[in-house]
Amino acid sequence: MTLREYLGGRFMNSEMISLIDIGSNTIRLVIFEIGEDYRLYELQNIKTPARLSQYLNEDKVMSQDGIDVLVNVLDNFYDVSKRYKVSKLMPMATAAIRQAANQADILKQVKKKVGIQIQIIPEEKEAFYGSYAVARTTQTKNSVTVDIGGGSTEITLFENKKVINYHSFPFGVVTLKQLFFTDKDHNNDKAIEKMTQFVKEQFKSLKWLKKCQLPITAIGGSARSIANVHQRTVDYPLGGVHGYQMSANDLNDTLELFKSLTIPELQNLDGLSQDRADIIIPANVVFKSLFEEVKAPVFIFSNKGLREGIIMDYINEKTDQTAFSTQNVANQSIYRLGLAYHTQDHVADYRGFLVSALYEELCKQNIFEKDGQIARLLQYGSYLYYMGEYIENSAGSQHTFYIISNSELDGVSHQDRVVISLLASYKNKSLFNQYIKPFHHWFNVSYIDHIRHLGGVIKFANALNDSHMSVIKKISLVKTKDGYDLQLFHNGPVIAERYRASRQKKHLDRLLRKDLNLSFIELP
Repeated sequence: MTLREYLGGRFMNSEMISLIDIGSNTIRLVIFEIGEDYRLYELQNIKTPARLSQYLNEDKVMSQDGIDVLVNVLDNFYDVSKRYKVSKLMPMATAAIRQAANQADILKQVKKKVGIQIQIIPEEKEAFYGSYAVARTTQTKNSVTVDIGGGSTEITLFENKKVINYHSFPFGVVTLKQLFFTDKDHNNDKAIEKMTQFVKEQFKSLKWLKKCQLPITAIGGSARSIANVHQRTVDYPLGGVHGYQMSANDLNDTLELFKSLTIPELQNLDGLSQDRADIIIPANVVFKSLFEEVKAPVFIFSNKGLREGIIMDYINEKTDQTAFSTQNVANQSIYRLGLAYHTQDHVADYRGFLVSALYEELCKQNIFEKDGQIARLLQYGSYLYYMGEYIENSAGSQHTFYIISNSELDGVSHQDRVVISLLASYKNKSLFNQYIKPFHHWFNVSYIDHIRHLGGVIKFANALNDSHMSVIKKISLVKTKDGYDLQLFHNGPVIAERYRASRQKKHLDRLLRKDLNLSFIELP
């Protein structure tokens, strides 16, 4: 089955949607264009730190000042949306307005002054959307997800990518700051101690959380900021936080770093958004406390959360749940990346057929030990092979490696992303060594050699379809007295393939360490 077939061949016309995420800490406008391949393009992404939850008094009544802030922001965002001529406007509100005792008045004023109707997201829906996105953009099957906003914290437990339990706590980074740091420094030790104890007690109230020993997947801006900061402190060589992993010690290190800095220093800290400087410690404490309660093996970050979950659910409702599936997440992601750079399906799919055939024959001769995971990465690398030529033909290898290694591929680990980049960009040993240098400590020497040889297999397979006419129908590798004979059964002229394969045969020669003869055999 080809990568294209995994999507079922179903397409939709492109559509432009304006999603206004009215959170308790920030209000964000994201204008999505949904491509014919269901690829989500962010045409615009604007946020403002409105901090609506700070306008709620003890009785949960939002002041007129808070409503005015909301109205002003929405008026501006609505104007931007109209200029983009969006087909659908989705103003969605979470905890601050959900918890407001004067919610009806807030909605009425927004409708009258701005002309839009806010949709309130219930607690269970907010938890659902976050886990919905995680299940469809990561390889994790079982996890506890956490999404901490300004006024609430959503926790879900999903098994086999289905939500089993969820809970929404009525506290977030802004409310924790108000509860424990009013008239105190952002890093006051006693305030942090009291807040930590409070958060731990809240988590202990959920019996299904205790020692479930599952990975924790963190969603949202605070999680993204912590991951960004940690990547910079360890000189992480790969771009993007989607799928990035941290340990308990790593979470402790970032917390100690934040505690050691003043607010001005935090505002200048590389990777940390200035408007989160005074609330990043509460977020880190929540994550660290949850990690300890769950006894999690690892802390994973997802760059896809509430907003993406809303859009994915909207699209899936139109496509019978086929556009964004919990199955074959990586396949869909690879396929869509290829389409973004105008990969020719018939050429890429046929190259994949040739690569699979060569790999099978090499395994039969015990040159490789058959490995399902390697075979999968080999297919991804062959599908995206030299996709960077779309940018510039003469630097196709360099562009290919850069694009793939810096693309947040859903369902693909960071290590596997590097491997796919190396396979898809393979040109020669010198460039391969140049590309892998920053990641050399991620892999052992034998694995690096293995990937380099597989890159050569893809390059040779590509030569077997130099005319793009798909003439090679069957491949057989036969051991002879002097070495090996690669029998290439074809139907049609192979003048281009014969020349190119002879030029690229050296990659298999190095792998086999014996003489390799190429036999082109015409089928009747």
